[in-house]
Amino acid sequence: MTVSRAAIVAALFRKELKAWSRDLVYLGLTLAVLIAVPVLYRFVPSTVDESITLAIAPPITRMVAEGRAELEALGATPEQLAALEETDLAEAEEGLDLLELDDDAAVRAVVAGELEAWRTAEGAVVLRDPDSEPEPAGARRVGADIGIAFPPGFITDVVSGRPDVTVTVYADASVGAEIEGAMRSYVREVGYQLAGRELPVEFPAEDQVVLGQDRAGDQVALRDRMRPMLLFMILLMETFSLASLVSSEVIGRTVTAVLVTPARVADFLTAKALFGTLLSLGQALIVLALIGGVTAGNWSLLLVVLLMGSLMFTGVAMFVGSAGKDFMGQLFYAMLLTVPLLIPAFAVLLPGSAAPWVRAIPSYPIIDVLVGATVYGEGWGDSRGALAYGAAWLVVIFAAGVVALKRKVESL
Repeated sequence: MTVSRAAIVAALFRKELKAWSRDLVYLGLTLAVLIAVPVLYRFVPSTVDESITLAIAPPITRMVAEGRAELEALGATPEQLAALEETDLAEAEEGLDLLELDDDAAVRAVVAGELEAWRTAEGAVVLRDPDSEPEPAGARRVGADIGIAFPPGFITDVVSGRPDVTVTVYADASVGAEIEGAMRSYVREVGYQLAGRELPVEFPAEDQVVLGQDRAGDQVALRDRMRPMLLFMILLMETFSLASLVSSEVIGRTVTAVLVTPARVADFLTAKALFGTLLSLGQALIVLALIGGVTAGNWSLLLVVLLMGSLMFTGVAMFVGSAGKDFMGQLFYAMLLTVPLLIPAFAVLLPGSAAPWVRAIPSYPIIDVLVGATVYGEGWGDSRGALAYGAAWLVVIFAAGVVALKRKVESL
């Protein structure tokens, strides 16, 4: 009786499934990941706070009042004093929340975390020692990672053009250099504003400054940025599982027993590829269903890109499984090939465009389409170029895996 090739591939597929289910290590890791990833995903922040809380001393009203009195003594005109009274430094910068404190020591203590700042419903600021004082009732805590202490007579010194005016900027160690630089620029802007002068620079139009899509006021939350990364990690993890199955069959020469049957090398390779692809794709779809991100407009694009990713990592797994002569060798090759492929996934957590060398990594188009479809609502038209680039790499990697495993099987 002649057995069809489809029946042989189906039998080999069932054998692969049975062997995978008996591998308690990878089976346990798979179940743990499918449970842990959606649970941990819910604890990732889902909102973005684009405002910066800046602690300053002394309070704006006191600084302006002190400056007004000294300027009157210097003979300032009523028009100049009226302009000074209309100065509102609290609204000088969009997204900037001022926390007004009494003195330099208070600013330093709040930024260092030695004191906590709480704002009451009436707007008053209460400082609390977290080690000895209870939380004030009806108030909310205000955190400040950066602060500015203006010296006494700051307004008078700036207006009179004194060159050695020193303003102290306190910054927590976790504050980036760009925020510190922005605060220094803010101090200079305040000085020119109080002096009634224009900034000695000319700013171009906004569309000449912003490169790419301007996300100001529309930042992506960390949870949304994590979604494509988690999907990518699920695809990549199955590289180790399938590579282990391939390696064990090659080392144990199980494949030679399979080829004694009517099965051919092509049937064996087809079953391996089909099993690895469906295993990886199935887990990715389960995680996607649990963490969300599917819409009526992107489901087909997500299905295609996840299928491409599954095929790509199946090719990697077949190459690794055929190259490793033992468990340590297989693990070494798996790490050697998968670690570089992880780089684009971590790049999506950082704002801005990826570097050219990151874009050259084969896995970049996969994560790029995942990010565009799940985070920014991009469709087929926006992803056409990335899909073509990914398909080219997919052919190369999958073919390399198939050829490597085919040669290994034929050499046994």
